[in-house]
Amino acid sequence: MKLGDVINGYRIVSEPTNNSGGNCLWAFAERGGKQFFIKCFLEPKRPRADSTASETSKRLRLEECQEFENRHYEIMKLLRPDAAGGGNLVLAKDFFCEGSTYYKATERIETSTLDKPQSLDPRKKQVLLRTLVLSLKQLHDIDVVHGDLKPGNVLVQRRSANAFYTAKLIDFDDSYLAGQPPDPSLIGGDVRFGAPEWRRYIQQDDSVQPRFLTTAVDIFALGLMTYYYLTGDLPRFPERFDSPADAVNAGVTLNLDGRLSSGMRQLVTSMTARAPGARPTIADVLDQLGNQDICALIRRTRPAAARPATRSPKTAGSKSGSKAEPAAGSKSRASRVHKNLEGKQADGATGSDRTAVKPGPGAKTSSRVRINLEA
Repeated sequence: MKLGDVINGYRIVSEPTNNSGGNCLWAFAERGGKQFFIKCFLEPKRPRADSTASETSKRLRLEECQEFENRHYEIMKLLRPDAAGGGNLVLAKDFFCEGSTYYKATERIETSTLDKPQSLDPRKKQVLLRTLVLSLKQLHDIDVVHGDLKPGNVLVQRRSANAFYTAKLIDFDDSYLAGQPPDPSLIGGDVRFGAPEWRRYIQQDDSVQPRFLTTAVDIFALGLMTYYYLTGDLPRFPERFDSPADAVNAGVTLNLDGRLSSGMRQLVTSMTARAPGARPTIADVLDQLGNQDICALIRRTRPAAARPATRSPKTAGSKSGSKAEPAAGSKSRASRVHKNLEGKQADGATGSDRTAVKPGPGAKTSSRVRINLEA
Protein backbone atom coordinates (compact mmCIF):
# COMPACT_ATOMS: atom_id res chain seq x y z
CA MET A 1 0.00 0.00 0.00
CA LYS A 2 1.53 3.32 -1.15
CA LEU A 3 0.45 6.94 -1.41
CA GLY A 4 -1.60 7.33 -4.60
CA ASP A 5 -2.47 3.63 -4.91
CA VAL A 6 -6.06 2.69 -5.70
CA ILE A 7 -7.07 -0.47 -3.84
CA ASN A 8 -10.56 -1.83 -4.44
CA GLY A 9 -11.67 1.70 -5.32
CA TYR A 10 -10.00 3.38 -2.31
CA ARG A 11 -7.45 6.00 -3.31
CA ILE A 12 -4.70 6.31 -0.69
CA VAL A 13 -4.32 10.01 0.19
CA SER A 14 -1.76 9.87 3.01
CA GLU A 15 1.60 8.19 3.42
CA PRO A 16 0.98 4.73 4.93
CA THR A 17 2.59 4.15 8.30
CA ASN A 18 2.96 1.43 10.89
CA ASN A 19 3.06 3.95 13.75
CA SER A 20 0.94 2.44 16.54
CA GLY A 21 -0.54 0.12 13.93
CA GLY A 22 0.51 -3.22 15.34
CA ASN A 23 0.82 -5.77 12.57
CA CYS A 24 -0.73 -3.39 10.07
CA LEU A 25 -0.08 -0.39 7.89
CA TRP A 26 -2.70 2.35 7.95
CA ALA A 27 -3.51 5.42 5.90
CA PHE A 28 -6.36 7.71 4.96
CA ALA A 29 -8.25 7.10 1.75
CA GLU A 30 -11.03 8.48 -0.42
CA ARG A 31 -13.75 6.67 -2.34
CA GLY A 32 -16.90 8.09 -3.87
CA GLY A 33 -16.23 11.50 -2.37
CA LYS A 34 -16.06 10.12 1.19
CA GLN A 35 -13.15 9.93 3.59
CA PHE A 36 -11.98 6.62 5.07
CA PHE A 37 -9.39 5.16 7.37
CA ILE A 38 -7.90 2.06 5.72
CA LYS A 39 -5.85 -0.65 7.34
CA CYS A 40 -3.56 -3.08 5.50
CA PHE A 41 -2.92 -6.31 7.42
CA LEU A 42 0.66 -7.51 7.14
CA GLU A 43 -0.47 -11.03 7.94
CA PRO A 44 -1.90 -13.50 7.29
CA LYS A 45 -1.12 -13.59 3.58
CA ARG A 46 -3.14 -15.68 1.18
CA PRO A 47 -0.89 -17.87 -0.97
CA ARG A 48 -0.86 -16.77 -4.59
CA ALA A 49 -1.79 -19.15 -7.38
CA ASP A 50 1.80 -19.08 -8.64
CA SER A 51 3.27 -19.71 -5.18
CA THR A 52 6.21 -22.11 -5.14
CA ALA A 53 5.51 -23.17 -1.54
CA SER A 54 4.76 -26.80 -0.84
CA GLU A 55 1.18 -28.00 -0.92
CA THR A 56 1.28 -28.58 2.83
CA SER A 57 2.50 -25.04 3.46
CA LYS A 58 -0.17 -23.55 1.19
CA ARG A 59 -2.88 -25.62 2.86
CA LEU A 60 -1.84 -24.45 6.33
CA ARG A 61 -1.74 -20.82 5.20
CA LEU A 62 -5.17 -21.11 3.62
CA GLU A 63 -6.57 -22.60 6.82
CA GLU A 64 -5.15 -19.70 8.83
CA CYS A 65 -6.57 -17.21 6.33
CA GLN A 66 -9.99 -18.87 6.45
CA GLU A 67 -10.05 -18.66 10.23
CA PHE A 68 -9.00 -14.99 10.02
CA GLU A 69 -11.73 -14.21 7.50
CA ASN A 70 -14.42 -16.09 9.42
CA ARG A 71 -13.66 -14.24 12.66
CA HIS A 72 -13.74 -10.81 11.00
CA TYR A 73 -16.93 -11.50 9.06
CA GLU A 74 -18.63 -12.94 12.13
CA ILE A 75 -17.83 -9.87 14.25
CA MET A 76 -18.92 -7.53 11.43
CA LYS A 77 -22.21 -9.41 11.16
CA LEU A 78 -22.85 -9.17 14.91
CA LEU A 79 -21.93 -5.49 15.28
CA ARG A 80 -24.69 -3.69 13.44
CA PRO A 81 -24.74 0.13 13.08
CA ASP A 82 -28.55 0.08 13.20
CA ALA A 83 -28.61 -1.68 16.59
CA ALA A 84 -29.57 0.34 19.67
CA GLY A 85 -26.50 2.34 20.69
CA GLY A 86 -24.67 1.36 17.52
CA GLY A 87 -23.77 4.99 16.94
CA ASN A 88 -21.21 4.69 19.75
CA LEU A 89 -19.23 2.16 17.72
CA VAL A 90 -17.00 3.01 14.74
CA LEU A 91 -17.61 -0.08 12.65
CA ALA A 92 -15.90 -1.43 9.56
CA LYS A 93 -17.44 -0.41 6.26
CA ASP A 94 -15.49 -2.89 4.17
CA PHE A 95 -13.26 -5.95 4.59
CA PHE A 96 -11.65 -7.51 1.55
CA CYS A 97 -8.62 -9.27 0.15
CA GLU A 98 -6.75 -7.96 -2.87
CA GLY A 99 -3.94 -10.13 -4.17
CA SER A 100 -2.62 -11.87 -1.11
CA THR A 101 -3.32 -9.02 1.33
CA TYR A 102 -6.31 -8.24 3.57
CA TYR A 103 -7.68 -4.71 4.04
CA LYS A 104 -10.31 -3.11 6.24
CA ALA A 105 -11.89 0.33 5.83
CA THR A 106 -13.78 2.42 8.38
CA GLU A 107 -15.27 5.88 8.30
CA ARG A 108 -12.82 8.68 9.09
CA ILE A 109 -13.99 10.30 12.32
CA GLU A 110 -13.35 13.89 13.41
CA THR A 111 -12.42 13.99 17.08
CA SER A 112 -11.65 16.52 19.79
CA THR A 113 -8.54 17.21 21.81
CA LEU A 114 -8.55 15.90 25.37
CA ASP A 115 -4.98 15.76 26.62
CA LYS A 116 -5.84 15.61 30.32
CA PRO A 117 -9.13 13.83 31.03
CA GLN A 118 -8.28 13.96 34.74
CA SER A 119 -8.74 17.75 34.61
CA LEU A 120 -12.47 17.44 33.82
CA ASP A 121 -15.00 18.07 36.57
CA PRO A 122 -16.84 15.04 38.04
CA ARG A 123 -19.93 15.50 35.86
CA LYS A 124 -17.91 15.60 32.65
CA LYS A 125 -15.86 12.59 33.72
CA GLN A 126 -19.09 10.74 34.46
CA VAL A 127 -20.50 11.45 30.98
CA LEU A 128 -17.26 10.42 29.28
CA LEU A 129 -17.08 7.17 31.24
CA ARG A 130 -20.76 6.33 30.84
CA THR A 131 -20.63 6.78 27.05
CA LEU A 132 -17.57 4.52 26.98
CA VAL A 133 -19.34 1.91 29.10
CA LEU A 134 -22.46 2.13 26.92
CA SER A 135 -20.27 1.57 23.85
CA LEU A 136 -18.72 -1.53 25.39
CA LYS A 137 -22.12 -2.74 26.56
CA GLN A 138 -23.21 -3.07 22.92
CA LEU A 139 -20.52 -5.74 22.52
CA HIS A 140 -21.02 -7.53 25.82
CA ASP A 141 -24.78 -7.77 25.31
CA ILE A 142 -24.08 -10.05 22.33
CA ASP A 143 -21.18 -11.89 24.05
CA VAL A 144 -18.43 -10.20 22.04
CA VAL A 145 -15.10 -9.40 23.67
CA HIS A 146 -13.40 -6.27 22.32
CA GLY A 147 -10.00 -7.80 23.05
CA ASP A 148 -7.85 -4.65 22.84
CA LEU A 149 -9.54 -2.11 25.08
CA LYS A 150 -7.32 0.91 25.88
CA PRO A 151 -7.46 4.71 25.55
CA GLY A 152 -5.94 4.57 22.07
CA ASN A 153 -9.00 2.65 20.86
CA VAL A 154 -11.44 5.24 22.16
CA LEU A 155 -12.27 8.34 20.11
CA VAL A 156 -13.36 11.38 22.09
CA GLN A 157 -15.82 13.85 20.56
CA ARG A 158 -17.16 17.23 21.65
CA ARG A 159 -19.81 18.91 19.53
CA SER A 160 -19.25 22.45 20.89
CA ALA A 161 -17.09 24.31 23.39
CA ASN A 162 -19.65 23.93 26.17
CA ALA A 163 -20.71 20.37 25.37
CA PHE A 164 -19.73 17.18 27.16
CA TYR A 165 -17.03 14.88 25.85
CA THR A 166 -18.37 11.55 24.64
CA ALA A 167 -16.59 8.33 23.72
CA LYS A 168 -16.74 6.15 20.62
CA LEU A 169 -15.22 2.69 20.63
CA ILE A 170 -13.09 1.62 17.65
CA ASP A 171 -10.84 -1.18 16.36
CA PHE A 172 -12.58 -4.53 16.58
CA ASP A 173 -9.85 -6.40 14.70
CA ASP A 174 -8.94 -8.37 17.82
CA SER A 175 -12.53 -9.02 18.92
CA TYR A 176 -13.88 -12.54 19.40
CA LEU A 177 -16.85 -14.37 20.83
CA ALA A 178 -16.70 -14.88 24.58
CA GLY A 179 -14.96 -18.15 25.38
CA GLN A 180 -13.72 -18.55 21.80
CA PRO A 181 -10.47 -16.56 21.53
CA PRO A 182 -7.94 -17.05 18.73
CA ASP A 183 -4.92 -19.26 19.30
CA PRO A 184 -2.44 -17.85 21.88
CA SER A 185 0.00 -17.11 19.05
CA LEU A 186 -2.63 -15.10 17.14
CA ILE A 187 -4.64 -13.32 19.81
CA GLY A 188 -4.26 -9.54 20.01
CA GLY A 189 -4.14 -7.17 22.92
CA ASP A 190 -1.92 -4.78 24.86
CA VAL A 191 0.10 -6.03 27.83
CA ARG A 192 -0.46 -2.75 29.66
CA PHE A 193 -4.25 -3.26 29.79
CA GLY A 194 -4.45 -7.04 29.50
CA ALA A 195 -6.32 -9.12 32.07
CA PRO A 196 -4.57 -11.70 34.27
CA GLU A 197 -6.17 -14.68 32.52
CA TRP A 198 -5.33 -13.21 29.08
CA ARG A 199 -1.73 -12.74 30.18
CA ARG A 200 -1.45 -16.37 31.25
CA TYR A 201 -3.22 -17.52 28.08
CA ILE A 202 -0.64 -15.87 25.77
CA GLN A 203 2.08 -17.43 27.91
CA GLN A 204 0.37 -20.76 27.15
CA ASP A 205 -0.35 -21.58 30.77
CA ASP A 206 -2.06 -24.98 30.68
CA SER A 207 -4.39 -23.97 33.51
CA VAL A 208 -6.05 -21.29 31.34
CA GLN A 209 -8.51 -22.72 28.85
CA PRO A 210 -9.99 -20.68 25.98
CA ARG A 211 -13.40 -20.68 27.67
CA PHE A 212 -11.89 -18.62 30.51
CA LEU A 213 -11.46 -15.61 28.21
CA THR A 214 -14.84 -13.92 28.43
CA THR A 215 -16.14 -10.35 28.52
CA ALA A 216 -14.50 -10.13 31.95
CA VAL A 217 -11.23 -9.60 30.03
CA ASP A 218 -12.60 -6.22 28.90
CA ILE A 219 -13.82 -5.37 32.41
CA PHE A 220 -10.26 -5.59 33.76
CA ALA A 221 -9.04 -3.24 31.02
CA LEU A 222 -12.01 -0.94 31.61
CA GLY A 223 -11.12 -0.74 35.29
CA LEU A 224 -7.61 0.43 34.40
CA MET A 225 -8.98 2.90 31.85
CA THR A 226 -11.49 4.29 34.34
CA TYR A 227 -8.66 4.89 36.79
CA TYR A 228 -6.58 6.51 34.03
CA TYR A 229 -9.35 8.88 32.97
CA LEU A 230 -9.88 9.95 36.58
CA THR A 231 -6.24 10.35 37.65
CA GLY A 232 -4.15 10.64 34.49
CA ASP A 233 -2.11 7.57 35.38
CA LEU A 234 -2.46 3.83 35.91
CA PRO A 235 -2.41 2.06 39.28
CA ARG A 236 1.08 1.47 40.65
CA PHE A 237 2.62 -1.90 41.43
CA PRO A 238 6.03 -3.28 42.47
CA GLU A 239 8.84 -2.71 39.97
CA ARG A 240 9.58 -6.41 39.57
CA PHE A 241 6.40 -6.84 37.50
CA ASP A 242 5.97 -5.83 33.88
CA SER A 243 2.24 -5.08 33.94
CA PRO A 244 -0.76 -4.71 36.25
CA ALA A 245 -1.91 -8.21 35.23
CA ASP A 246 1.42 -9.75 36.19
CA ALA A 247 1.22 -8.11 39.60
CA VAL A 248 -2.37 -9.23 40.14
CA ASN A 249 -1.49 -12.77 39.03
CA ALA A 250 1.15 -12.81 41.77
CA GLY A 251 -1.42 -11.83 44.38
CA VAL A 252 -0.32 -8.19 44.63
CA THR A 253 -2.94 -5.51 45.30
CA LEU A 254 -2.67 -2.56 42.90
CA ASN A 255 -1.82 0.73 44.61
CA LEU A 256 -4.72 3.14 44.03
CA ASP A 257 -4.71 6.93 44.34
CA GLY A 258 -5.85 8.03 47.79
CA ARG A 259 -8.02 10.77 46.28
CA LEU A 260 -10.51 8.30 44.82
CA SER A 261 -13.96 8.29 46.34
CA SER A 262 -14.73 5.20 48.40
CA GLY A 263 -17.26 4.07 45.78
CA MET A 264 -14.76 4.41 42.93
CA ARG A 265 -12.05 2.66 44.93
CA GLN A 266 -14.38 -0.30 45.48
CA LEU A 267 -15.42 -0.30 41.82
CA VAL A 268 -11.88 -0.24 40.40
CA THR A 269 -10.75 -2.86 42.92
CA SER A 270 -13.54 -5.22 41.88
CA MET A 271 -12.99 -4.58 38.15
CA THR A 272 -9.30 -5.49 38.48
CA ALA A 273 -9.84 -8.62 40.55
CA ARG A 274 -7.71 -11.63 39.62
CA ALA A 275 -10.67 -13.99 39.21
CA PRO A 276 -12.84 -13.14 36.17
CA GLY A 277 -15.98 -14.20 38.05
CA ALA A 278 -15.26 -11.68 40.82
CA ARG A 279 -15.46 -8.73 38.42
CA PRO A 280 -18.72 -6.85 37.88
CA THR A 281 -20.64 -7.08 34.63
CA ILE A 282 -20.78 -4.12 32.27
CA ALA A 283 -24.35 -3.45 33.46
CA ASP A 284 -23.10 -3.32 37.05
CA VAL A 285 -20.42 -0.80 36.09
CA LEU A 286 -22.96 1.36 34.28
CA ASP A 287 -25.18 1.31 37.35
CA GLN A 288 -22.32 2.34 39.64
CA LEU A 289 -21.55 5.31 37.39
CA GLY A 290 -25.07 6.64 37.80
CA ASN A 291 -23.94 9.20 40.40
CA GLN A 292 -21.37 11.80 39.37
CA ASP A 293 -19.97 11.99 42.91
CA ILE A 294 -18.25 8.65 42.42
CA CYS A 295 -16.01 10.36 39.83
CA ALA A 296 -14.84 13.11 42.18
CA LEU A 297 -11.29 13.19 43.52
CA ILE A 298 -11.22 13.99 47.22
CA ARG A 299 -8.45 16.12 48.68
CA ARG A 300 -6.82 14.49 51.67
CA THR A 301 -5.45 16.65 54.49
CA ARG A 302 -3.13 13.99 55.88
CA PRO A 303 0.15 13.43 53.99
CA ALA A 304 0.48 10.10 52.28
CA ALA A 305 2.55 7.47 54.10
CA ALA A 306 5.87 6.37 52.59
CA ARG A 307 5.43 3.64 50.01
CA PRO A 308 7.77 0.95 48.74
CA ALA A 309 9.17 1.36 45.26
CA THR A 310 6.41 0.91 42.70
CA ARG A 311 6.00 1.49 39.03
CA SER A 312 3.30 2.72 36.73
CA PRO A 313 3.11 1.20 33.23
CA LYS A 314 2.95 4.67 31.76
CA THR A 315 6.23 5.86 33.25
CA ALA A 316 8.07 2.60 33.73
CA GLY A 317 11.45 1.89 32.17
CA SER A 318 12.23 -0.34 29.24
CA LYS A 319 11.65 -3.41 31.36
CA SER A 320 7.93 -2.99 30.77
CA GLY A 321 8.48 -3.91 27.16
CA SER A 322 9.33 -7.49 28.07
CA LYS A 323 7.91 -10.13 25.82
CA ALA A 324 5.52 -12.91 26.67
CA GLU A 325 7.13 -16.12 27.77
CA PRO A 326 6.16 -19.21 25.75
CA ALA A 327 5.52 -22.61 27.16
CA ALA A 328 8.33 -25.08 26.68
CA GLY A 329 8.26 -26.65 23.23
CA SER A 330 5.70 -24.20 21.91
CA LYS A 331 5.82 -23.49 18.19
CA SER A 332 7.39 -20.29 16.96
CA ARG A 333 4.77 -17.99 15.53
CA ALA A 334 4.26 -14.27 15.51
CA SER A 335 1.91 -12.95 18.17
CA ARG A 336 -0.47 -10.02 17.74
CA VAL A 337 0.19 -8.87 21.29
CA HIS A 338 1.13 -5.20 21.39
CA LYS A 339 4.13 -4.20 23.45
CA ASN A 340 3.72 -0.42 23.30
CA LEU A 341 3.67 -0.22 27.07
CA GLU A 342 4.72 3.41 27.04
CA GLY A 343 4.00 4.56 23.51
CA LYS A 344 1.56 7.34 22.80
CA GLN A 345 -1.29 6.56 20.44
CA ALA A 346 -0.45 8.02 17.06
CA ASP A 347 -2.79 10.29 15.17
CA GLY A 348 -4.82 8.31 12.70
CA ALA A 349 -3.86 4.95 14.14
CA THR A 350 -7.21 5.12 15.83
CA GLY A 351 -9.03 5.98 12.62
CA SER A 352 -9.14 9.69 13.48
CA ASP A 353 -7.18 12.85 12.78
CA ARG A 354 -5.57 12.83 16.22
CA THR A 355 -4.86 10.96 19.40
CA ALA A 356 -7.98 10.02 21.35
CA VAL A 357 -6.41 10.58 24.77
CA LYS A 358 -2.66 11.15 25.03
CA PRO A 359 -0.46 9.56 27.70
CA GLY A 360 0.78 11.88 30.40
CA PRO A 361 4.01 13.85 30.46
CA GLY A 362 7.20 11.86 30.27
CA ALA A 363 5.69 8.96 28.32
CA LYS A 364 8.04 7.53 25.74
CA THR A 365 7.10 6.78 22.17
CA SER A 366 7.20 3.16 21.07
CA SER A 367 5.60 1.54 18.11
CA ARG A 368 2.70 -0.81 18.43
CA VAL A 369 4.18 -4.01 17.10
CA ARG A 370 3.86 -7.74 17.31
CA ILE A 371 6.26 -9.69 19.44
CA ASN A 372 7.39 -13.26 19.03
CA LEU A 373 6.38 -15.64 21.74
CA GLU A 374 9.69 -17.45 21.56
CA ALA A 375 11.77 -14.35 22.38
